[in-house]
Amino acid sequence: METNDNSHWKYGIFYYNKEDKRIFCPKRLPFTGWTINFANPYSILIVGGIVVLILLFSIYTDNKQ
Repeated sequence: METNDNSHWKYGIFYYNKEDKRIFCPKRLPFTGWTINFANPYSILIVGGIVVLILLFSIYTDNKQ
């Protein structure tokens, strides 16, 4: 699946392609890494989980002081 099509990039940085079932896709320049396909419902769960983990870690470390 090609990820360089401008119509699949929102604001130039968010990959959103409903036809692409992958969660992680290569960026426009593949040597720069991977990005998340925000059209895939599981990607929202992954991003939400990461945010929750960061918040929990922040709360836990703040209470340790």
